[in-house]
Amino acid sequence: MPLPSKNTSNAIRALKRVAAHFTLLGLIILTVASPSTKSATEGLKIPNLGAASTSLFSTEFEYQLGRSWLKMFRSQAPIINDPLLYSYLESLVFELVTHSELQDRRIELVIVNNPTINAFAVPGGVIGVHNGLFNLAQTEDEFATVIAHEIAHLSQRHFSRRVEMAQQQSPLNIAGLLAGILLAATAGTDAGLAAMSATQAALQDQQLRHSRANEAEADRIGMRTLYNAGMDPYAAPAMFERMLATTRYSSGSRIPEFLRTHPLSERRIADTRNRAMQYPKRIRPQSLDYQLMRARVANQLAKTPEAAVAQFRGQLEGTPRSKEAATYGLVVALTAAGRPDEAALALDGIWSKNSDRIEYVIADAEIALARGDAKLAADKLGKRLSLSPGNHPLTMTYAWALQQAGDAHLAEEILLTQSKIKDDDPNLWYLLAEVQGLSGNIVGLHRSRAEYFIRVGNLDAALRQLNYALKLVGDDFTTSSLVNERITDVLKMRADLERQ
Repeated sequence: MPLPSKNTSNAIRALKRVAAHFTLLGLIILTVASPSTKSATEGLKIPNLGAASTSLFSTEFEYQLGRSWLKMFRSQAPIINDPLLYSYLESLVFELVTHSELQDRRIELVIVNNPTINAFAVPGGVIGVHNGLFNLAQTEDEFATVIAHEIAHLSQRHFSRRVEMAQQQSPLNIAGLLAGILLAATAGTDAGLAAMSATQAALQDQQLRHSRANEAEADRIGMRTLYNAGMDPYAAPAMFERMLATTRYSSGSRIPEFLRTHPLSERRIADTRNRAMQYPKRIRPQSLDYQLMRARVANQLAKTPEAAVAQFRGQLEGTPRSKEAATYGLVVALTAAGRPDEAALALDGIWSKNSDRIEYVIADAEIALARGDAKLAADKLGKRLSLSPGNHPLTMTYAWALQQAGDAHLAEEILLTQSKIKDDDPNLWYLLAEVQGLSGNIVGLHRSRAEYFIRVGNLDAALRQLNYALKLVGDDFTTSSLVNERITDVLKMRADLERQ
């Protein structure tokens, strides 16, 4: 379903454009970097952290810092809007977190549309991945290895420990840690490829040893989390080996070794393999859920839908890891390529085995949409949603189909209800504003746009939208009170950012 377009071809250019919208006081530009990355970081802006103090290390401070970072990141990076992929990642992370040492389990996720291999953790429970990581990790356990490693960074509070060590350094160096995360997470630099996490960007050689100790600790604790979650610990050295092979053949400039806070070396792989030998090996059946998500990512990263069609047809002529997932990928590609009849035939080949699988229900509805029958698509999705009320991928697709079918009022009702469940999803608020505009609810449109801008960190735009709404409210005292209350909230958010 179309939502705000992102410039995926040049993330740094997008950073510079969007940064112009941030007029909050206290934003600083990171200008200290290695020669290979300085030019790329000149457009990055992050909240001013002020002087290091003990308040910096509280769990609540980390939480607020992470959420502020995430809002800004959403506005600056090419974020994937794929409720199915997000829902899968959410379930996997929840399972791993449940078996981890993480105490504060308020986790927020973000998926970046970038083919590079990267995952990152930000203080306060923000975990992100580039969708390119799905391409590299062949199994769910290999993918989970990376996520468990990032969770370990959060559970051990490595960021705060790192800053505590550097309390006597300038605030710019502390800010540099967060800006390094922003750069690697957004642009997919070699630092992200080499490090697997952008969390521990080194600024000085004396901190490098500490950072590498953190990495060893994250490897050890992450493997324990992986095992406790019922997964195969031997997937960790396998994933490391796969990443090392990729870095060996990667093109482009390579950053200096002193900036590689978790280098992928033979020694590290050997250490991980020895550590895995302390656990019994587990043979797990292949996860169809994961392979289906890999197929979706392959479509996202393909240059064109037709290129994706050719890719999946080639897989099916050989021996794909999952024939069912490859067929599903072909269905998605054919639908995007405007070939719904062929897509329907391909879907028939796998749907009979899993008629209740949500991925296939949505694929069937999207085929109907591609055929121009939005009402049929909405009917199918509505029936399935009645069996799984609140399911986010179904709800978002259903609302989109209703909008296409000309039933904007029902779409508005559905999304307003869903907003109470998925309040922090900016794409929900964007779509809600669209359907409210079609339904004639202009006050609602401005209020929903404000909520969207709040979640992507553009508080000035949010205030403008709320003031537009206030002018249109008229004598509706209840609504005007709610709008004024939200204006107060946004002003407080801005003041809080300025104080950080």
